[in-house]
Amino acid sequence: VQKRIYGVEAGYGIIFTPEGRKTLPVEKAIRFLFEKLITTEHFLNVFLENGARFYQDTGCHPEYATPECASPRDLVIFDRAGERILEDLQLYAEEKIREERVPGKLSIFKNNTDFVGNSYGCHENYLVDRDVDFYYLAEQLIPFLVTRQIFSGAGKVFQTQDGVHYCISQRAQHIYQKISGTTTNDRSIINTRDEPHADREKYRRLHVIVGDSNMSEYTNFVKIATAAVVLQMIEDGFINKDFTLRHPVKAIKDISYDTTCKRKLRLENGREYSPIEIQRDYCEMAQRYMEQFPVSDQLREGVREWQYILDCLDSDPEKLDRKIDWIIKRKVLRSYIEKHQISWHDPRVFMIDLQFHDLRRDRGFFYMLERGGHVDRLYTDSEIEKAKTEPPQDTRARMRGDFIKLARQNNIQYDLDWSNIRLGNLLNVRVICNNPFETDTEKVTELVRTIQKTNLRRTSLSKLVIQS
Repeated sequence: VQKRIYGVEAGYGIIFTPEGRKTLPVEKAIRFLFEKLITTEHFLNVFLENGARFYQDTGCHPEYATPECASPRDLVIFDRAGERILEDLQLYAEEKIREERVPGKLSIFKNNTDFVGNSYGCHENYLVDRDVDFYYLAEQLIPFLVTRQIFSGAGKVFQTQDGVHYCISQRAQHIYQKISGTTTNDRSIINTRDEPHADREKYRRLHVIVGDSNMSEYTNFVKIATAAVVLQMIEDGFINKDFTLRHPVKAIKDISYDTTCKRKLRLENGREYSPIEIQRDYCEMAQRYMEQFPVSDQLREGVREWQYILDCLDSDPEKLDRKIDWIIKRKVLRSYIEKHQISWHDPRVFMIDLQFHDLRRDRGFFYMLERGGHVDRLYTDSEIEKAKTEPPQDTRARMRGDFIKLARQNNIQYDLDWSNIRLGNLLNVRVICNNPFETDTEKVTELVRTIQKTNLRRTSLSKLVIQS
């Protein structure tokens, strides 16, 4: 499809470090995060005015799901808006903790692993044509996703039995299958979840759970845009080369340990290619595809940057030290190690690795680099600030976000999910929208007006359903 819906679900790590004998359970800290958002909805599952969803995920992690976005650039800005929303909630939670008289520090991290080996994901969602066989699509996409980490990885210092390693990806070590239905235990590259929140006859959701959470706007954009181009090529039957890896799960771990990105991988057909070579083949195929098929300007931009990144990784990776997460972080760690004359085994190295992802802009190392102009940006702070409260204007999220504002202004009781809005004292008035590209907010506004006039006293409203 040329017109696609994108979404990201980002899980966040949360730690409370006490400064005395008295401590605070993480569960209570998370409840403080949600307390500021209390509405008529479920306490730990809240939809926001920008159309996004904020909820507590498995393992006691706060999770932010972007609103439906119609372009990679929109997805990146609304993902970043989630960071700012979480930072605001953190400041509120810290004030509540002080009221509890529990001295300590609350920290929230946009990363994928904690100190004891737990992993929480960054799940990408792509709306795809149901006409395309899912397993064919997955098999075509997996070699791309396995090798994509060479430019989309967030970087991680790992302590192993044979020493300390700086790895490209945080998530790679926690992947155990190619395709599965679980997102927690036997994590896979692609999840089989089929919840399109749209017309099931026409669409399905591609749920990719192998990627890292990215701090860099540039990395995040290229990660999403390149995946979208490859998806479009698969849907159009343009992929004409077999990249099937003999051992994809092993390969994803091997690639993460090889920061040269040039170690050979064995394909099912017996040939051997490096991750850069596989990505080059996909990239060159995308360039030929764009000559023959209509492709959006943003995806064309993504392919141009893709080519530049691969050239740099092949010749001089340090040229990417303002753009690519794992290279930016490695530069920070190397500088600290050199300045303080310490080894990679020093506990301070692990702390800086974690602090790189701290959401507090006055504490996080990435934000310090950003504030100092040391990383490339795609957006201004004011654009991100706007995305905290204004939904995308070209998807269904506009209807949801505008409704939430109206309902809160008028004290209207409501409940909702991605495709439904239920309102009224009995939640018996319903708006259904199975078209994620729908932006007609007038029907929502008119419904609110009607409810205000009738105050839900007329029994005729009890069977009212608006279908879009």
